[in-house]
Amino acid sequence: MSKSSVLIEVTRGPVVESHHEGIAAVVKPDGMVVAAWGDIDQPVLPRSANKPIQAMAFVESGAVERFGLGNEHISLACASHLGEKRHVETVRSWLKAVGLGEDDLECGTHAPRLQHSIEALVREGKAPTPAFNNCSGKHSGMLTTAVQYGEPTEGYIKYDHPVQRRLRDVMSDLCGADANGFRHGTDGCGIPTLATPLKLLAQAMASMADPSRLSNKHAEAATRIRAAMNAEPFMMAGTGSFGTRLNEALPGIAQVKGGAEGMFCGMLPTLGLGVALKMRDGAGRAAEVAMAAVLGHLGVLPASLRDEIVHPPVKNVVGLLVGEMRPAKSWLG
Repeated sequence: MSKSSVLIEVTRGPVVESHHEGIAAVVKPDGMVVAAWGDIDQPVLPRSANKPIQAMAFVESGAVERFGLGNEHISLACASHLGEKRHVETVRSWLKAVGLGEDDLECGTHAPRLQHSIEALVREGKAPTPAFNNCSGKHSGMLTTAVQYGEPTEGYIKYDHPVQRRLRDVMSDLCGADANGFRHGTDGCGIPTLATPLKLLAQAMASMADPSRLSNKHAEAATRIRAAMNAEPFMMAGTGSFGTRLNEALPGIAQVKGGAEGMFCGMLPTLGLGVALKMRDGAGRAAEVAMAAVLGHLGVLPASLRDEIVHPPVKNVVGLLVGEMRPAKSWLG
């Protein structure tokens, strides 16, 4: 195990213009640490990087079968999507199928993430709605779970709501610690985000990657979620996104999910490992390069993607190549 921190460099010409430091852990389901960089016992707020964990209760509830849902809905429940047409239409039809509507979403509203989607709204003279929120799929999954169990849908984002209590129970089972004892803040979409030691977050991901130690109910849900993330990678984010490209390129090998403030997690079922990393300065661009570098270090990154995502180009506004991002030699050599 290395004790040095994750270190990502950004160059401009021959000069290292800036760098991003972070922590990362690669862990087995039993908690054995395979590789570590930095203080992996440090609590982090997973943000959206743990959405596959949060989707477990939805999949386990039986709602997928009851309401005729499929891989696209499971993937969307794990997603931070870009608010493209298919994402929005799927959320709307999903909510209608369970007897709800966009007004039931408590995630708030923001504009779609891509310029062409914004321009389409302007041409149509429409404004974004809660379905455009990048977390609307996760929230649809939570609402659906509440409907399935006959629980109130109002206030499903609150810490003490049965939906959120159920998620903490699942997290406790996956990471081997009582998640009810974790401190928590409020995520960008309004739900509680649990301050989880990075090592335990990686262990939870490992438990999903190799669920042989879990109950049959958990194991079946984890297997189904991994399959959906690979089967419907577009739903995980959208056009051109890092997560969508990796989940599409590594079916059955890796399932990855990023989160705000430089978080990234991954499940590696062929190796039986989980990965979690956090960039200290919250840089999402560096978290992507760091995750790609860790996957390369573990031997699961396709050669066809290696140069492009481990050393992504830095271009100026006219499209000229002016530098690159890369793992520092002092980190991975």
